Amino acid sequence: MSDTDEETEGPAVPLGEGEPVEGAPLARVASRLHYAIGKSDVVRREGDTVVRTPDGPRELAAILEETDEVYFDTRRAFETAVRDVIGTGPIPTAEE
Repeated sequence: MSDTDEETEGPAVPLGEGEPVEGAPLARVASRLHYAIGKSDVVRREGDTVVRTPDGPRELAAILEETDEVYFDTRRAFETAVRDVIGTGPIPTAEE
């Protein structure tokens, strides 16, 4: 099977018709960083990025202000610190 055959079949996972969600997924933001990294470097690079949270979209800089961590040696450490602040759960859709 060639690459062009796969492209004409459509996505492997059907996309829903749901409402849009504001902000970027935490995993996307985490993937743009290189570890080990200090909190101040994260704020400088990605601080103005709006992240999806169960309570609605929030800027990453504001989230990081609420954590005592100053250094993230791994991606997992970064994601854990952010999730400790924002929590886990369903993400609300955007209201139009």
